[in-house]
Amino acid sequence: MLIYSMNVSVDGFVADRSGGFDWTVPDDELFGFHLAGVRDLGAYLLGRRLYETMLVWETDPSLRDREQGDEFADVWSALPKIVFSHTLDRVQGNARLARAPLPEEIAAALDASDADVSIGGPGLAATAIELGLVDEFRMVRHPIAVGGGTPFLPPVTEDVRLDLVETRTFGGGIVYERYRRSGDGPA
Repeated sequence: MLIYSMNVSVDGFVADRSGGFDWTVPDDELFGFHLAGVRDLGAYLLGRRLYETMLVWETDPSLRDREQGDEFADVWSALPKIVFSHTLDRVQGNARLARAPLPEEIAAALDASDADVSIGGPGLAATAIELGLVDEFRMVRHPIAVGGGTPFLPPVTEDVRLDLVETRTFGGGIVYERYRRSGDGPA
């Protein structure tokens, strides 16, 4: 199953108008939830910006200063990552640059693992959504309206029917929403 999961504002943005997302900093409970989600993945496909944002978990020892940080760094470092970029000529850690078109890389990642695969970075995910390749949408919705920025979802030309399969509420009014693509097809 291909999953698209990100932190999002109430008004649907993953980053604010200036590109910031400091409003998504998790407390210990939410951090543990994110850790469990990443632990269950077989691979992660990501765009350049998200790759560069997350690379610190493989390169910055200061993030290992507490038990959960150390554990997340281990899990993230071990996770195979496929990076889509037109500007990078190399990547670090347990990552490789994508060599094939997105649908082929998704199929290969899913075939290579019995576990779910995640796609991250709203630009890359938008392409997968437009191609109808995303099976689940997972939002960690933070109680803030940022009024603009990078949207979680791209504009769609046809309705995408979804079934709500799970919710969970965290401290501070943060709500996890998990939707699966409906088997009913387009509206």
